[in-house]
Amino acid sequence: MSDSQSNQANGTPLQEQLQEEYLKNLDDIEEGQLLEGTVIEVGEEQVFVDVGYKSEGKIPIGEFREAPNVGDVVDVVLVTKESRSGEVVVSKQKADERVFWRKMKQAHQDREPVEGTVKRAIKGGFEIDLGHEVRAFNPISKMDLHRIHNADDYVGLDAKFYIERLYSDNRVNIVLSRRDYLEELLEKNRQAFFESTNIGDEVEGVVKSFTSFGAFIDLGGFDGLLHINDMSWGHVTRPKDHVKKGETVRLKVIRMDPEEKKINLSLRHMTDDPWSLFEEKYQEGDVVPAQVTKLTDFGAFIELEEGIEGLAHISELSWTKRIKHPSEVLNVGDTVDVKILSYDVQEGKVSLGVKQAQENPWDHIEHTYPEGLRLIRPIKKITNSGAFVELEEGIDGFLHVDDISWTKRYKHPGAILKEGEEIECMVIKSDAKSRNVRVGIKQLSEDPWDSLQKAYPEHTVIEGEVTNITDFGVFLRVQGGIEGLIHKGNLVDPRQESYEAAIKHISVGDVLRAVVVELSPAKQKLGLSVRELERLEQRQEVNKYLHEDDDESATVTLGDMLKEKDTM
Repeated sequence: MSDSQSNQANGTPLQEQLQEEYLKNLDDIEEGQLLEGTVIEVGEEQVFVDVGYKSEGKIPIGEFREAPNVGDVVDVVLVTKESRSGEVVVSKQKADERVFWRKMKQAHQDREPVEGTVKRAIKGGFEIDLGHEVRAFNPISKMDLHRIHNADDYVGLDAKFYIERLYSDNRVNIVLSRRDYLEELLEKNRQAFFESTNIGDEVEGVVKSFTSFGAFIDLGGFDGLLHINDMSWGHVTRPKDHVKKGETVRLKVIRMDPEEKKINLSLRHMTDDPWSLFEEKYQEGDVVPAQVTKLTDFGAFIELEEGIEGLAHISELSWTKRIKHPSEVLNVGDTVDVKILSYDVQEGKVSLGVKQAQENPWDHIEHTYPEGLRLIRPIKKITNSGAFVELEEGIDGFLHVDDISWTKRYKHPGAILKEGEEIECMVIKSDAKSRNVRVGIKQLSEDPWDSLQKAYPEHTVIEGEVTNITDFGVFLRVQGGIEGLIHKGNLVDPRQESYEAAIKHISVGDVLRAVVVELSPAKQKLGLSVRELERLEQRQEVNKYLHEDDDESATVTLGDMLKEKDTM
């Protein structure tokens, strides 16, 4: 038998029994107590909640972030058991605050993160809104994993924090640390990465920052390094040319060190090594267009394609120019034709030639500049021994100082030549094997020594002008501007007159006659004699006299006189 049936049997009315039960339950609940209520009706301004009392509690709908549904269970605080109007007064807002503080204490105790919004930057840190009009302080040194340069960048940020302090001096004084939460999260994510990732796996990350040696990639709060050498199979000078800050990239893991917490990533390994296909595309002797990527003192690095870069040594850049630095003929970024001279796939090396992709002008130099060819060309450079005459770009002909004049000797070519002036000259030697072209000016006209020898062989009489009188003899200018020497022993007979006395009767500009006693075009030497002329004239007089007396018996030839001279 139930209690109600028992009470009825005892003659107690049912209504009184229910009222007594209700009052008994009501006595068990105290004002300010946290209760659970069930939503039984949702109006435009009020939400009615059944908390087990004689009447429903009413809650302003504004205390809900979102309008509840009938049947939802909500926490409320019993404010008054019975108002003046006999209603039960409850508050969801106070319940939320109580639940909030309960969670705050629990989070502080259990080291669990709480959510908040950065409201503003203040001296030394930030003011954090935790909700329910509760504000906390997060020091600037504990806001992020890195140093903060602009605090205003964090205003409005929704984030998670650890509670470092909840009360101070028996007052609420909440101090937070976002950095501690980020460090713990970072470590968890990094540990999970090392446990779940293998070398060779592909991962996604966001380009975070750049350095001179590469870029750091954010893999989820922790970084991996994309080294500059792993950005491309080709030559990389600027990391920013291959990835952009904030860009999401897919990379391959090529190295991991859990102890050092280092992760190396590669962009180039996302594609095949171009060297693996080199021999399918290129052979020795091929001439291909390529781009200059770098210049050094010893040569130029030239890229056949991304990832395949070869070296053209400085000696392989030009057939004709003596290059001190590749920048004299090439610029970074130039596209030039190159010839593949040799390669080593295993070493990843290829030797290139720039000049070999062009015709060598020296191969045809003997046809382009045959001996005897007359030219008008500028003087490029003057040296102590001669001058370089520019025949064409990169090819010079050398003009020796001895080839300037047949008759004049210059100690230095600068005495008659000037750099930049154009001169007429003749090719006198053209040798492809030695890569040597010689030119001369004097060869433009006939050698006056040859002409002189033809006109005045030895033992003939010649006439000339005195140009200089010295202690050892007198110089005479004869045909072709050639100077001959009358040695003092060949001027007068010392037994009859001294040389010093004889030259007193001779002046520069006088015209003298003499006999050619020595003529050597090879040595450019001309020896003259006045004494021999006198002997010759004497013999001619004797010969004439004898001829007049007896034509047959008195015949004397010049040869006879010379033989006689030799016996004297």
